[in-house]
Amino acid sequence: MRILVDSNRYQDFCEGAPEAVHVIRRATDILMPFIVLGELRAGFACGTRSYKNEQMLTRFLNSPRVKQLFADEDTTHQYARLFRQLRKQGTPIPTNDLWIAALALQHDLLLFTRDAHFNHLPQLPVI
Repeated sequence: MRILVDSNRYQDFCEGAPEAVHVIRRATDILMPFIVLGELRAGFACGTRSYKNEQMLTRFLNSPRVKQLFADEDTTHQYARLFRQLRKQGTPIPTNDLWIAALALQHDLLLFTRDAHFNHLPQLPVI
C-alpha cells in the first residue's frame, strides 16, 4: 500500500493513535509532500517543543519507506483540473490541501487524512 500522509495523520501517528500507527506500519511506501513538511515545521516553529518535534520528523523521514514528494509541472496541471472541478461544484478546499490532492492523484497514492473536505474529490482515494 502506497500512501501520502497528511499533517493530521502524521500528528496522530506521533501521538500513537492506533489507526494511524496501523496504517503507517502496513504501508510499503510513505510519501510526505513538501506542503505537509512545511505545515508541520510551521507548527513546530510556533510551539514549545520545536527541537524535539524536528528530531522526531527527521527520524521519520530517514526511514527507507519514507520519501519526500515535490511538485513539478504535471502537478500544476492536476492542481488546475481539481481547482476547476471544485469551483464548478461550489466546494472549494484550502489551497495547501488542493496541492496535496494534486500530488496524490498524480502519483496514484492513497491519501491518509482526517479532513472530510477531500470527499469533494470522488476520484481521490482516501483512507
